[in-house]
Amino acid sequence: MSHSRMPALFLGHGSPMNVLEENPYTECWRHLGESLPRPKAIIAVSAHWYTRGTAVTAMEKPRTIHDFGGFPQALFDTRYPAPGSPQLAQQIADALSPVIVHQDLEWGFDHGSWGVLIKMYPNADIPVVQLSVDATKPAAYHFELGRKLAALREQGIMIVASGNVVHNLRMVRWGGGENYPWAESFNQYVRDNLAWEGESEQHPLVNFMQHEGAALSNPTPEHYLPLLYVLGARAKGEAVSIPVDGIEMGSLSMLSVQVG
Repeated sequence: MSHSRMPALFLGHGSPMNVLEENPYTECWRHLGESLPRPKAIIAVSAHWYTRGTAVTAMEKPRTIHDFGGFPQALFDTRYPAPGSPQLAQQIADALSPVIVHQDLEWGFDHGSWGVLIKMYPNADIPVVQLSVDATKPAAYHFELGRKLAALREQGIMIVASGNVVHNLRMVRWGGGENYPWAESFNQYVRDNLAWEGESEQHPLVNFMQHEGAALSNPTPEHYLPLLYVLGARAKGEAVSIPVDGIEMGSLSMLSVQVG
């Protein structure tokens, strides 16, 4: 089956302005969409759907959510009308059992998901189901959910998770400037441990708060946790690569990770 296994991606999404701009990150996302095998459907995991409990978007036609302020009107006018898939929503719920998965009919696609998918698949013609990130659970739980989703990769389903492994907006250098040493150090720690294999309990990226730069790099964990779904979904010995990397405004890592 492995020849048909879909890749799993974590994309550092950065500013919503990436939707309107062309830069090395958006070029990378576009290239991934053009060069990877075309998925039958996509499971999107976004930092911006941070919930109590676990939910999936279960509607036929998810709305485009503009969950940001102070940006140009063109950004608010942009829609990503990809179809939903109640069938895939149910498949995810079955795969994650005994976790109770709420079939959500309200949410839609937030900018963490559609902001990258609009570059990868601009025609919006691949069904997408978004999976929420349960804020009440520890890091190991998110890794374990990734493991449970791994089997869906064999069925033509791509996992596209999105966040930023370093995300400290309070310390952003808006005009640009030097990267903070803790940001570079933590970003390198993530890079160094992507291919680690062993027991999940000791995985250095599950136990990421042990790193001295982790607390400043992730004052809250929601932008980091989507990475763990992708690492959890990795098969033993499967290749891990870095399509693009970079730190913006001193404290925002644009690192992207490809499994498979």
